[in-house]
Amino acid sequence: MASTDQAQIPTLSSAMLADIPHCVARALSEDIGSGDITAQLIPHQQRATAVVICRDAAVICGRPWVDEVFRQLDSAAAEHSDATQESTQIQWHINEGDRVSPNQKLFTLHGNTRVLLTGERAALNFLQTLSATATTARQYADISLNSANSQIKILDTRKTIPGLRLAQKYAAAVGGCQNHRIGLYDAFLIKENHIAACGGIGRAIAKAREIAAGKLVEVEVETLDELHQALVARADVVMLDNFSPADIEALASIDLGETKIEVSGDITEEKIKAYSHRAVDFISSGSITKHIRAVDLSMRLVT
Repeated sequence: MASTDQAQIPTLSSAMLADIPHCVARALSEDIGSGDITAQLIPHQQRATAVVICRDAAVICGRPWVDEVFRQLDSAAAEHSDATQESTQIQWHINEGDRVSPNQKLFTLHGNTRVLLTGERAALNFLQTLSATATTARQYADISLNSANSQIKILDTRKTIPGLRLAQKYAAAVGGCQNHRIGLYDAFLIKENHIAACGGIGRAIAKAREIAAGKLVEVEVETLDELHQALVARADVVMLDNFSPADIEALASIDLGETKIEVSGDITEEKIKAYSHRAVDFISSGSITKHIRAVDLSMRLVT
């Protein structure tokens, strides 16, 4: 039985809607190349029904990518056929963001047999990867939700699979986490090398305000002294990188003003629980998008 959690499923942005066809086209191109020679074993007009099952407990994410795979294959098949080509029909049995149990049916396909088999791997690759991301994100979000301070926000990072940045950011949100900056363009994140190149934290923040006054300015610090420098320079967010529990505890006696505090570095379930009752606004973790295990999916033709 599928269940939808309290997490609000995000709306696909215009950038995401534009990105999905490009992602799918690249995936199909690298898989099909000059043509699916194995699919040629099957009569051109044969039609079939197939069922996709999830073998793991998971949070499902990636329906729009699956739909797009078969939309593009249907379009390509119609262009190369003299006969009328009926579109693939996809009947989803779960909603985006649902938790599912092992051996649960996710969707049923009705369509041209060649199309179904040619699109199988690309469709399942998207679904298994994005569901893995959403599943990991839900685990982190649940820990935070059940902690002493349930208002703390769990953030993803830019440690994403190349070419799937927007897709994984969406999956993290489906899982109940929030997005950090999307890329290098939508917010400042001043790190150790930036600080060194600019001649100090204060100078780096001042320069950022000059370049783009409306952009969020975040500074990564490694010591309490650097934290004080960032607070004096009025950073919007300060990221505490690998701070000790004692240093985190010391925040209680520091006037943070309007500055928000983010904790990062080797984030574990224990650390989320430990940080949640202190002066921490955000916890960011690259594990949400990079330490994932693909969800086990299976597609079978049925009579």
